[in-house]
Parts: sequence; structure tokens; C-alpha cells
Amino acid sequence: MKYDLKQNGSELTVVVKGRLDTATAPELEAALKPLLSEVNHIIYDFEGLEYISSAGLRVLSFAHKNMRMGGVSEAIHCNDVIKTVFEVTGFTNIFPIR
Repeated sequence: MKYDLKQNGSELTVVVKGRLDTATAPELEAALKPLLSEVNHIIYDFEGLEYISSAGLRVLSFAHKNMRMGGVSEAIHCNDVIKTVFEVTGFTNIFPIR
């Protein structure tokens, strides 16, 4: 997995490529943790994301719950596999897909 974090004020864009799974999720969580108190909008750009496991979903949920009050999370550029995982798990109720 490769990721890039770009903060613009209270908005954070998280570009994730490769696989977000048990092996890689802790790395992304560690990178997000120090920024969560500063942001209230996270945009996940999943154009290069090939796979997401339950461990990856846990990191997204953790970040959403721990950002500033009233925070919004959304996902963009999801392929059909990622969209299906979000739909089946109910994550589309938390993370709108644009």
C-alpha cells in the first residue's frame, strides 16, 4: 500500500493505492491519528485502491469517529470492488461515495 495525506485547513485528502488490509492498515491508522483533531472533513481518494479488508474498514471507521465533532467522511474514485464492499458492509451510510 502507498498513501499520501494532504491537509488543507480542516480538510484532509487521503490518497490510498494498493491493498488496505491487515498488513497495511496499522500504518495508515498511525499516519492519520495525529491529524484527526485538526480536521472535520476527510476525502478518501481510492482511485488506486485494489482491495480493502475489514481491517481497512476499521481504520476508516476509527478516523471518522475520532475527527473533530461533526466531521464528514467521503470516498471518491472507487472501483466496483470497493463500492461493493462499502455497500455490503453498510459503509455507504457513513461514507458517501461520489
